[in-house]
Amino acid sequence: MVEIPKSGAKEPKIMEHFSGGCQCGAVRFLVTGPLGKSGICHCRMCQKAFGSWGAALVSVSAKNLSWTRGQPSLFRSSAIVARGFCAKCGTPLHMREDGDDNFELAIGAFDEPSRIGPLTEQVGVEGRVSWFKDMHLLPEQTTAETRTPQDLAKLKSLQHPDHDTDHWP
Repeated sequence: MVEIPKSGAKEPKIMEHFSGGCQCGAVRFLVTGPLGKSGICHCRMCQKAFGSWGAALVSVSAKNLSWTRGQPSLFRSSAIVARGFCAKCGTPLHMREDGDDNFELAIGAFDEPSRIGPLTEQVGVEGRVSWFKDMHLLPEQTTAETRTPQDLAKLKSLQHPDHDTDHWP
Protein backbone atom coordinates (compact mmCIF):
# COMPACT_ATOMS: atom_id res chain seq x y z
CA MET A 1 0.00 0.00 0.00
CA VAL A 2 1.30 3.46 -0.79
CA GLU A 3 0.55 6.36 1.51
CA ILE A 4 1.48 10.01 1.11
CA PRO A 5 3.00 11.27 4.37
CA LYS A 6 0.92 13.98 6.05
CA SER A 7 3.97 16.22 6.28
CA GLY A 8 3.36 17.27 2.69
CA ALA A 9 6.36 15.41 1.32
CA LYS A 10 5.83 14.34 -2.26
CA GLU A 11 7.63 11.01 -2.11
CA PRO A 12 5.27 8.14 -1.35
CA LYS A 13 6.10 6.09 1.69
CA ILE A 14 5.61 2.33 1.56
CA MET A 15 3.62 1.26 4.61
CA GLU A 16 2.82 -2.36 5.29
CA HIS A 17 -0.65 -3.22 6.51
CA PHE A 18 -1.70 -6.63 7.79
CA SER A 19 -5.24 -7.34 8.95
CA GLY A 20 -6.80 -10.30 10.66
CA GLY A 21 -9.16 -11.48 13.31
CA CYS A 22 -11.04 -14.33 14.85
CA GLN A 23 -13.16 -16.93 13.14
CA CYS A 24 -16.51 -15.27 13.89
CA GLY A 25 -15.46 -11.66 13.24
CA ALA A 26 -16.14 -10.29 16.73
CA VAL A 27 -12.46 -9.34 17.13
CA ARG A 28 -10.45 -7.78 14.30
CA PHE A 29 -6.98 -6.24 14.25
CA LEU A 30 -4.75 -4.15 12.02
CA VAL A 31 -0.95 -4.10 12.01
CA THR A 32 0.53 -0.98 10.46
CA GLY A 33 4.26 -1.27 10.05
CA PRO A 34 6.83 -4.00 9.92
CA LEU A 35 6.46 -7.41 11.46
CA GLY A 36 9.12 -8.84 13.75
CA LYS A 37 10.46 -12.36 13.97
CA SER A 38 8.16 -15.23 13.11
CA GLY A 39 8.41 -18.81 14.22
CA ILE A 40 6.94 -21.82 15.90
CA CYS A 41 6.57 -22.35 19.63
CA HIS A 42 6.35 -25.96 20.80
CA CYS A 43 5.89 -25.25 24.52
CA ARG A 44 3.13 -27.06 26.37
CA MET A 45 1.26 -23.80 27.07
CA CYS A 46 1.05 -23.03 23.32
CA GLN A 47 -0.06 -26.61 22.65
CA LYS A 48 -2.91 -26.21 25.12
CA ALA A 49 -3.83 -22.65 24.06
CA PHE A 50 -4.04 -23.63 20.38
CA GLY A 51 -5.29 -27.20 20.89
CA SER A 52 -2.54 -28.33 18.55
CA TRP A 53 1.12 -29.34 18.24
CA GLY A 54 2.11 -25.76 19.10
CA ALA A 55 1.69 -22.29 17.67
CA ALA A 56 2.93 -20.31 14.67
CA LEU A 57 3.47 -16.75 15.91
CA VAL A 58 4.82 -13.44 14.64
CA SER A 59 6.09 -10.60 16.80
CA VAL A 60 4.37 -7.23 16.41
CA SER A 61 5.16 -3.99 18.22
CA ALA A 62 2.25 -2.87 20.40
CA LYS A 63 2.50 0.61 18.87
CA ASN A 64 1.79 -0.89 15.42
CA LEU A 65 -1.20 -2.98 16.53
CA SER A 66 -4.77 -1.75 16.80
CA TRP A 67 -7.93 -3.67 17.60
CA THR A 68 -10.41 -2.48 14.98
CA ARG A 69 -13.43 -4.44 16.22
CA GLY A 70 -13.87 -5.73 19.73
CA GLN A 71 -11.09 -6.67 22.13
CA PRO A 72 -9.63 -10.07 22.90
CA SER A 73 -10.49 -11.66 26.21
CA LEU A 74 -7.44 -12.58 28.28
CA PHE A 75 -6.36 -15.73 30.06
CA ARG A 76 -3.23 -15.76 32.21
CA SER A 77 -1.46 -18.99 31.27
CA SER A 78 1.40 -18.27 33.67
CA ALA A 79 2.46 -15.65 36.18
CA ILE A 80 3.99 -13.55 33.38
CA VAL A 81 1.99 -14.37 30.22
CA ALA A 82 -1.48 -13.29 29.07
CA ARG A 83 -3.11 -14.96 26.09
CA GLY A 84 -5.75 -13.19 24.02
CA PHE A 85 -8.65 -15.01 22.41
CA CYS A 86 -12.15 -14.33 21.11
CA ALA A 87 -14.70 -14.97 23.86
CA LYS A 88 -17.43 -15.66 21.27
CA CYS A 89 -15.72 -18.29 19.06
CA GLY A 90 -12.57 -19.22 20.99
CA THR A 91 -10.01 -18.31 18.32
CA PRO A 92 -6.54 -17.87 19.84
CA LEU A 93 -5.18 -14.46 18.82
CA HIS A 94 -2.02 -13.60 20.76
CA MET A 95 0.28 -14.10 23.68
CA ARG A 96 2.12 -11.33 25.50
CA GLU A 97 4.60 -11.39 28.33
CA ASP A 98 4.17 -8.77 31.04
CA GLY A 99 6.23 -5.68 30.27
CA ASP A 100 6.99 -6.74 26.68
CA ASP A 101 6.58 -4.07 24.01
CA ASN A 102 5.49 -6.77 21.55
CA PHE A 103 2.53 -9.03 21.01
CA GLU A 104 3.08 -12.49 19.55
CA LEU A 105 0.16 -12.74 17.12
CA ALA A 106 -1.19 -16.05 15.82
CA ILE A 107 -0.18 -16.28 12.18
CA GLY A 108 -3.33 -18.25 11.35
CA ALA A 109 -5.46 -15.31 12.52
CA PHE A 110 -4.12 -13.04 9.76
CA ASP A 111 -6.31 -12.56 6.68
CA GLU A 112 -3.37 -13.52 4.46
CA PRO A 113 -1.19 -15.83 6.56
CA SER A 114 1.00 -16.71 3.58
CA ARG A 115 2.30 -13.11 3.60
CA ILE A 116 3.91 -13.77 6.98
CA GLY A 117 7.37 -15.23 7.02
CA PRO A 118 9.60 -16.83 6.35
CA LEU A 119 9.63 -18.51 9.73
CA THR A 120 13.00 -17.99 11.37
CA GLU A 121 12.97 -20.01 14.58
CA GLN A 122 11.49 -22.79 16.68
CA VAL A 123 11.34 -22.29 20.43
CA GLY A 124 10.16 -24.40 23.34
CA VAL A 125 11.49 -27.46 21.52
CA GLU A 126 11.70 -29.40 24.80
CA GLY A 127 7.88 -29.68 24.50
CA ARG A 128 7.82 -30.66 20.82
CA VAL A 129 5.52 -33.63 20.17
CA SER A 130 7.41 -36.71 19.00
CA TRP A 131 5.78 -36.89 15.56
CA PHE A 132 6.25 -33.23 14.58
CA LYS A 133 9.54 -33.79 12.71
CA ASP A 134 7.86 -36.32 10.39
CA MET A 135 4.76 -34.28 9.50
CA HIS A 136 6.19 -33.30 6.13
CA LEU A 137 6.31 -37.02 5.20
CA LEU A 138 2.55 -37.50 5.53
CA PRO A 139 0.60 -38.00 2.28
CA GLU A 140 -1.13 -34.81 1.13
CA GLN A 141 -4.72 -34.56 -0.05
CA THR A 142 -6.98 -31.66 -0.91
CA THR A 143 -10.35 -31.37 0.78
CA ALA A 144 -12.01 -32.26 -2.54
CA GLU A 145 -10.04 -35.53 -2.63
CA THR A 146 -11.36 -36.61 0.77
CA ARG A 147 -15.03 -35.55 0.47
CA THR A 148 -17.98 -36.40 -1.73
CA PRO A 149 -19.53 -33.62 -3.83
CA GLN A 150 -22.51 -33.70 -1.43
CA ASP A 151 -20.20 -33.18 1.56
CA LEU A 152 -18.37 -30.35 -0.21
CA ALA A 153 -21.69 -28.56 -0.78
CA LYS A 154 -22.35 -28.71 3.00
CA LEU A 155 -18.90 -27.30 3.84
CA LYS A 156 -19.82 -23.71 3.01
CA SER A 157 -17.89 -21.61 5.51
CA LEU A 158 -19.86 -19.76 8.15
CA GLN A 159 -16.81 -17.93 9.45
CA HIS A 160 -16.06 -14.25 8.97
CA PRO A 161 -14.46 -13.52 5.57
CA ASP A 162 -10.72 -12.88 5.38
CA HIS A 163 -11.12 -9.10 5.09
CA ASP A 164 -12.59 -6.23 7.04
CA THR A 165 -16.33 -5.65 6.83
CA ASP A 166 -18.40 -2.59 7.72
CA HIS A 167 -20.46 -4.42 10.30
CA TRP A 168 -20.59 -7.64 12.25
CA PRO A 169 -22.22 -10.12 12.20
